[in-house]
Amino acid sequence: MIIPPYLNAGDTIGIVAPARKVTRNEIEFAIRWWEEKGFRIVLGKNLFNEHYHYAGTDMERAEDLQNMLDDSSINAIFCARGGYGTMRIIDKLEFLSFIIEPKWICGFSDITTLHSHINKVCDIATIHSTMPFTMTQTNLQNLETLFQTLIGQPPVYEFKSHPLNRPGSFSGQLTGGNLSILYALSKSVSEMDTTHKILFIEDTDEYLYHIDRMILQLKRAGKLEKLAGLLVGSFTKIKDNDIGFGYSYEQIIREQCEEYDFPIAFNFPAGHGEQNVALKMGTKCSLEVGIDFTVYLSATN
Repeated sequence: MIIPPYLNAGDTIGIVAPARKVTRNEIEFAIRWWEEKGFRIVLGKNLFNEHYHYAGTDMERAEDLQNMLDDSSINAIFCARGGYGTMRIIDKLEFLSFIIEPKWICGFSDITTLHSHINKVCDIATIHSTMPFTMTQTNLQNLETLFQTLIGQPPVYEFKSHPLNRPGSFSGQLTGGNLSILYALSKSVSEMDTTHKILFIEDTDEYLYHIDRMILQLKRAGKLEKLAGLLVGSFTKIKDNDIGFGYSYEQIIREQCEEYDFPIAFNFPAGHGEQNVALKMGTKCSLEVGIDFTVYLSATN
């Protein structure tokens, strides 16, 4: 896996919106925060365009991201927000210049499309993290973990255990992201490879039965049988039908993994909740999981 160069003060961060539309006011805090950290901010020329739900047409959003990928003066690219739309432009992008001169791509949720595609097709690491739109909804720890990761100081994460954890210690490359997007990428060129890897999943605004269906699909597709470990982030705003499904999302995940022996850690502080620490996707991590003690995740450069 290729690790893009880490950032130094004075480097340039580009902001684009490959999915849902965004306004200047919604990302103004992020612009100021990163400028105060010593970075130069460049905005995509189509960043504030609107086309129904999207930040401009598919071609406009793809053009902005392509320009940032090709521009050697850009050291990292922040995706402004998620929503939906990145999958509509992924096949319009050319990654040749990016492979020659890689840079950090940062974001989460719908941006899982870029993480999965770039990790798999380009063999380049990316960062699953808070985004300019969500920076006012998160806490300082999450912002600092992104900053630390970008400058090459991988943080060690410490988080509370869960009764459904399956204990164990393991290491492997980190893959995954938003469960709904991973489900949608199945059988495409962007589909993740989970063999001997740590799978991270998170989601929001889903029905319990659909979480069961998505996990079961990953299982039937062979994505669980050779895992090194499973890291479960936040699942927020989860819905149920009038006739209850009968299981929590944790129970759903644990049940579908029962026949395997890899360690499982719930409660990881990443996803659509207030806690959304940065993760270097595609890089090697080590994880210690217990039932009645704190869980630790450490990443390598």
